[in-house]
Amino acid sequence: MTYSRRFFAFGLAGLCLAGCQSGAATQPASRPAAGSAMRATPNAAFDRWVEGAKERAKASGISASTVSRAFRNVGYLPGVVERDRNQTEFVRSFEDYLAIAASDDRIAKGRDMLRRHAGLLSQLEAKYGVEEEVIVAVWGLESRYGERRGDVPVISALSTLAYDGRRGRFFEGQLMTALKILERGDITPERMTGSWAGAMGHTQFIPTSYLAYAVDFRGDGRRDIWSDDPTDALASTAAYLNRSGWRSGQRWGDEITGRAPSGRGRVVTPAGANGPVFEVYHNYSVLGRYNNAQKYIIGVGHLSDRLRGRPPLRSAFGPDENGLTLDDRKALQRGLTRAGFDVGEADGVIGTKTLEAIEAFQRARGLPVTGTPSRSLLNLLR
Repeated sequence: MTYSRRFFAFGLAGLCLAGCQSGAATQPASRPAAGSAMRATPNAAFDRWVEGAKERAKASGISASTVSRAFRNVGYLPGVVERDRNQTEFVRSFEDYLAIAASDDRIAKGRDMLRRHAGLLSQLEAKYGVEEEVIVAVWGLESRYGERRGDVPVISALSTLAYDGRRGRFFEGQLMTALKILERGDITPERMTGSWAGAMGHTQFIPTSYLAYAVDFRGDGRRDIWSDDPTDALASTAAYLNRSGWRSGQRWGDEITGRAPSGRGRVVTPAGANGPVFEVYHNYSVLGRYNNAQKYIIGVGHLSDRLRGRPPLRSAFGPDENGLTLDDRKALQRGLTRAGFDVGEADGVIGTKTLEAIEAFQRARGLPVTGTPSRSLLNLLR
């Protein structure tokens, strides 16, 4: 496809990676609340834009009834524009990204999903030639195995972004494609929900990707990637990777430690000279068709390896700016939890929730309230 899913994957990663870090509260398993930040607000100029969009949709061949149903409850979402202008996920370090992407909890849940959906995944691997661990790894990063599919109304989100104009032509194209999906009867406007940027379902398809690759694996006449049943979503992901050129039985890449590269691929250094080094192959580029961000590609590849039983990365990252390694940060988080200050999952990523827990611990112990992780704080908590 012409446009990469990178535009969306970090938005959807806001639902799973950034949203599932230790600094965020855990949401219910089905449909996390969008909250007040995603509530529609009156906007007369937006309403006028919508009237024009309706006419353009009908002129493109969308029926008047579909247009009427789709825009019946459409509204301007200022929270969507705010998220589009402030995508902080791009600044997360590679070490933190991998710590979240392949956390102990995400690995354990992924292995549970492999067992729970073994029959389906076996069928998908046989049909599409994409290994089941890879399918599940994409699912894990995109929506934390369906827990964070997003509940923002897609028509409102895409309309807001198209009206806003920063990438207006692109988002209006996605909006018109979403209307085609509604016209086909795969989903109703009320159930067409997703991320703030319009990525949808268990594996966060944008409308154009959905139209091109989604499949009806259940055979009920609808390609339902929104259902609690992940069948169509996982099948659609396998179909996407298959049609993007996935080579069955071949690896995405290998960590290089103490040996020269084989020469079969190219070398990438996502954390610079002091971090892990990888030799990557053809399937690395195929994952890039799903989302061309380097962190994401390696995150999916590494998580799939861990689900397959392969070991953690062997190369160690150096201490952070506070002199703490990833293991130190995990130990600090576990110590705070033992002391009664919840940080969520002890993944070694210092997010808002961990910083708040540090402040609360320091306040309770009569210490200077800095909110800063440190070795002295770690020693207190051991």
